[in-house]
Amino acid sequence: MEGKFEVSIKVISQKGRCSVGHKVGDEWRTGGGTPQGICLNAFGMLLPNVRTLMFGGSFPWEPDKDVTTICCPDAKNPVVFEVRRIRE
Repeated sequence: MEGKFEVSIKVISQKGRCSVGHKVGDEWRTGGGTPQGICLNAFGMLLPNVRTLMFGGSFPWEPDKDVTTICCPDAKNPVVFEVRRIRE
């Protein structure tokens, strides 16, 4: 394991009506806590992937080992998030 990284979460697609008003371009950073203003239902879906990237892991199906995408659980109004490990 390389260590602990900060992770960015960014809305890259939104269809329908997001109940908390997320829109394309919204972005947060986290190093371990729940980012202020992010939908808790969406963050619940994002958290396993956030923690994987935060602690040096990756997803073998992703071409970029520092990035993955996750959709919120609202199938009728999907918000798609890019989760990216920050290497500084």
